Amino acid sequence: MEHLSVETGFDVAATARLQAIVAEHGAQMVALFYETLMQDGEAKQFLSHSVVHGRLSASLLEWLTALFGDEDIRDCADLQGRQREIGEVHARIKIPIHLVMQGAMVIKSRIMQILLDSEAGRTASMLAAKLADERIDVAILLMSQAYLKDTTARARLDEAYRLFSLDQDLAVEKEAQRASLMEWSQKTLFTLLQGGGNSPLDRLSSSSFGLWVRHRAEMMFQHTEAFGHLVAEMRKVDGILLPQLEDTGALGCQTSTLAELQAGVGRISYLIGDLFQTLTAMENGRDPLTRALNRRFLPAILGREISLANENRTALTIILMDVDHFKAINDRHGHQTGDLVLRQVAQIIMDHVRPSDFVFRYGGEEFLIILPETDGAQTRAVADRIRLELSGRALDTGSSEPLTLTASFGIAEHGGHPDQKFLIKAADDALYRAKAKGRNRIEASESHQASM
Repeated sequence: MEHLSVETGFDVAATARLQAIVAEHGAQMVALFYETLMQDGEAKQFLSHSVVHGRLSASLLEWLTALFGDEDIRDCADLQGRQREIGEVHARIKIPIHLVMQGAMVIKSRIMQILLDSEAGRTASMLAAKLADERIDVAILLMSQAYLKDTTARARLDEAYRLFSLDQDLAVEKEAQRASLMEWSQKTLFTLLQGGGNSPLDRLSSSSFGLWVRHRAEMMFQHTEAFGHLVAEMRKVDGILLPQLEDTGALGCQTSTLAELQAGVGRISYLIGDLFQTLTAMENGRDPLTRALNRRFLPAILGREISLANENRTALTIILMDVDHFKAINDRHGHQTGDLVLRQVAQIIMDHVRPSDFVFRYGGEEFLIILPETDGAQTRAVADRIRLELSGRALDTGSSEPLTLTASFGIAEHGGHPDQKFLIKAADDALYRAKAKGRNRIEASESHQASM
């Protein structure tokens, strides 16, 4: 790192004055920082979570203390590295950098006011103010550089993710979703024929197809005109046509509305085909061995799912799964057999998740599963089905000696924290407990009780 100092020498007296200000007024400055930012509607969504607010308050005070310590940030590589880490965190949880700059201005203004009100001489106060400005500006510069770099990289990943078929061949995915749409349509018609018009009808947005639209299609086809039309058609079905069918009573009075509903379903089906035709250029986003999603797309996907969960107040959970004693398989049977077994493990996982879920190869024999709109109890049931299926199946090894495997699972339920690493660490800690307690079991983070 090049030397960032804009002033030669080290003003010990000015540094001591700033340290005294932080010691006496630091908590007040932190409170003022958050009071100012919470008046900004954009900032509220990032700072309202209790864990974020509590941790950031302590972290901000710690940051001020370190920034005005004896080590000058303009010469200290460790302090510079810390600012970059902070910038990366801001990018990861999508706190706009202009809000950070606004907070820095509040702190600088308060320091200046304290210095002006002090009994110290004008020269001493100006030196301290100048030093505070320089150190805060260097810190914000380093944060901004890291923020921009991280945000640019994530934007590229978002775009790459949008362009590849998520888990399957495009033709298969297209027909599967058309079939899911038709299944909902037929179920709705059957309910009406049975005289169910006087009771609530299942909404298209709540169906398996609706889940896919929210958590897969929106990312794949975002910003396209056809996807906007598809969403509009779904809103019309759920918001206008189904309520009319529920209110009209007798089937004979519903004929025109039913015809309009069927026409809307037909338009949605056509739009699905039109959307898939737009994906002519795709980047391979799957792990070549297991066909699970590539881990490099995890930040883009999980970050988006966390944002959706926070905006819509819906559940979100993840599973971190590790095959027990997998190294022994490679050691005993060879890596070729290990690869064959790992492909079968991945297939078992994919057989037990929905089209709206995401399966990643997280490590050598680790898999991470994202389950949108799924609470902890439902996720535990999914994990247990995978666990039982894996432990009860004889896996092909390419020889006459099949083998059985077990796996350990860590579950974490999203509680509102915007940083995806917070959620992943919770699942990782739960997985560690599952291994420590004997493996072949499920452990959940925090308040969730262990199974087995």
